[in-house]
Amino acid sequence: MPNLGLPPRPETPTVAETIANLWRTAKRAVSVTRQHDRQHTQELLHDKFHSQGLMSNDAGLLFTVLTAMHAIGTAFSEEVRRENHLQGLLPPAHETLDLQVARCMARIESLNHAPLEQYTYLDRIKSEDEVLFYRVVMQNLKKIVSIIYTPTVGLACQEFSHIYTPGKTPGLFLSLQYKNDLDSVIANWTGPDPDICVMTDGSRILGLGDLGINGMGIPVGKLSLYVAAGGFNPQRTLPICLDLGTNTQKHLDDPFYLGTKSPRPNDEVFYDFVEAVMAALKRRWPNLLVQFEDFSSEHAFGTLEKLRDRYFMFNDDIQGTGAVILSGFINAIKLSGVPLRDHRILFVGAGSAGVGVASQIMEHFVYAGKMSPEGAKSVFYLMDSKGLITSDRKDAPRYPHHKTIFMREDMAGTQIASVLEAIEMLRPTALIGLSAVGGTFTKQCLEKMSEINARPIVFPLSNPLLNAECTFAEAVKASNGTVLFASGTAFPDEVHPVTGKVLEPGQGNNMYIFPALGLGAVLAKAPRVTDNMIYQCSVSLANQVNDEEKSHDLLYPRVSRIREISANLTRDVILAALKDGLVREPFVLDLYEAGNDDSVVDVTDSYKGERLLQWVKSLMWVPSYA
Repeated sequence: MPNLGLPPRPETPTVAETIANLWRTAKRAVSVTRQHDRQHTQELLHDKFHSQGLMSNDAGLLFTVLTAMHAIGTAFSEEVRRENHLQGLLPPAHETLDLQVARCMARIESLNHAPLEQYTYLDRIKSEDEVLFYRVVMQNLKKIVSIIYTPTVGLACQEFSHIYTPGKTPGLFLSLQYKNDLDSVIANWTGPDPDICVMTDGSRILGLGDLGINGMGIPVGKLSLYVAAGGFNPQRTLPICLDLGTNTQKHLDDPFYLGTKSPRPNDEVFYDFVEAVMAALKRRWPNLLVQFEDFSSEHAFGTLEKLRDRYFMFNDDIQGTGAVILSGFINAIKLSGVPLRDHRILFVGAGSAGVGVASQIMEHFVYAGKMSPEGAKSVFYLMDSKGLITSDRKDAPRYPHHKTIFMREDMAGTQIASVLEAIEMLRPTALIGLSAVGGTFTKQCLEKMSEINARPIVFPLSNPLLNAECTFAEAVKASNGTVLFASGTAFPDEVHPVTGKVLEPGQGNNMYIFPALGLGAVLAKAPRVTDNMIYQCSVSLANQVNDEEKSHDLLYPRVSRIREISANLTRDVILAALKDGLVREPFVLDLYEAGNDDSVVDVTDSYKGERLLQWVKSLMWVPSYA
């Protein structure tokens, strides 16, 4: 590789060296403790651990002391075991990291009949040895992601209060009662300054409804993907669940429910508390990127609108989902043979995700199709549980604001109640589902789409599996193999009913977008996340499909290439931020000779682009003991 002039990476001790140092400190601490000098013990631990860049308070120090000797287990060499008095405390076998991964996968395979047990087993591995956990994830991405995230994470959230291990700290639980003391509560977090935070209030977890504090499984799982796919350092991630009660009676009646047992507060209290949390987080960690996740539709749009220009944040349900679906849609358009401006898109589901996806796709019609915003908006038809959203529907005066964005005003009193009726009357080229109602795309709907279109675009995006509007098998059969398909949950391959060719379903997994969007924004040191950064991330993803993948009509690149894809997308997000004048990272500014004036920066230089890409890759965390 040519000399790209990258700044040198700082020298850091290996995991084994760090743990050995910590273990020696722990032994000294134990000796001091036996002499009943608690103050000196705390000072000794604090000084040593702080020098390692690890924990910052007593709870974190004690946790690290207790776990250091087992952190890499059988991967310790005999020399390290002897020097640190670990002989006899570990099994005698000496194993490589790859052999440890193989053992973990053998155990996971043996639990295929019990996905929740797979989840809890992996959760234990993560808490004991992050390097091993992330190596398992990255080497077996397709299988493991379905366990640590959708669909299994939905089950884990439903059971969170029942499988929770007392004493474990998966993240910060910020209750309404802490509102006047948020600074000190947030300061209790045991770890280095975080780069990325995922925050939920548990009010709309996947398609499962209001799970309250049980929704903490979502930030935890999401951040695992930020690390595995995007290369964030796992020590610098922060899951947060806002404990604002729950309106689900089942949880209020559950004696094991871990959250505040009260109904949710009104909007005024909600927004006031979220504002207080964001302000406290910014005071503590000014450069922290906060991703909002699984808030109720109204609050998802409301928080985004109120906070996006003042805080470093984005909403993955609205912006991330929209970006990843747009990417697949761009490639579906190419394969459909229908010109961009001639498409008509029917959405079934008009919540935060549905409107977010429609908004993102509309941007593409404006940018790539050179259409006016009003002209682009006319392409879209949105339905909710009561039918097509029109200005003259009886309940139109009660529409929440987000539903009015794509409200039709040209139906002249015609009301459409069912999806099949909408397909017959509107003749859409694309059918996109975010309804969270399983089976909404019936056989008749799919057959009608195939009758109208040579290559129908069908995207059933609801999660988890039970909520998917249709399966890949149903879409392939109804379309006789011509469907252009992407889903929110994973489906197995199918065989083309005519040619016998193996057909691979697309999966519009947000994992393609949010890790790179987050990493790009963080590395750029941008003060906010812009629509342009999100749009460029989406377009860049569409361009990642290689020639081999194109030969199979894939709408998305294979997820096995996620680190390569994320690095490319991260670079393009940084370049978008540079064009927006939001980059504050000195290396990037120097590379592109970008000053503080208003001059246009040329981001097309391929040599500089390669230097930027290699810089991004050099900063992506890699799970390794060496």
